[in-house]
Amino acid sequence: MNLTFESSEAAREKLLNLLAANAYRYGDFTLSSGRKSNHYVNCKPVTLSGQGLFLLSKIMLENIDPRASAVAGITLGGDPLVSSVAMAAALSGRALDALIVRKEPKGHGTTAWLEGPLPPAGSLITVLEDVITTGGSSLKAVAQLQEAGYLVERIVAIVDRQEGGEQEIKKRGLDLISLFLLEDVLKKFNERLM
Repeated sequence: MNLTFESSEAAREKLLNLLAANAYRYGDFTLSSGRKSNHYVNCKPVTLSGQGLFLLSKIMLENIDPRASAVAGITLGGDPLVSSVAMAAALSGRALDALIVRKEPKGHGTTAWLEGPLPPAGSLITVLEDVITTGGSSLKAVAQLQEAGYLVERIVAIVDRQEGGEQEIKKRGLDLISLFLLEDVLKKFNERLM
């Protein structure tokens, strides 16, 4: 399989195909937010694949604030995202570190919420997320980063499920950049069935 592409648009199209084939399911699901839905998006089969990470790292890096000194994501969905984007940045000559935000503080040692090379207080950090539903996990990551003294202005997500998360994020004065909306993934999924 050839992992090269001529343009960002070609990379986006390949990524959308991967999401429709490997991340989207139709059925009766209970989401992590507790909501019921017929649409389930689990990006991990894509974000934990070599091709998926290759495509995501390029596309996400293009959406990181140029002033950011790090990217951060809440474990587990954010782990591969922040790692691949930091590596893509290094390969392109940009200094950008990766931070992982724990769901709860470490139970021993330093009892840290954040893992990774911590930038100086006041540094700008962009949060990465796989799927946005209510925005709750992204906002939890933002809160932990802000409590540690960092600035957060932007969240970059792979898929926005279009269930109110964008509005909650904007209420907090943050920008949300979603690579795809659920409707984009659903449309591609349906095209594949034809």
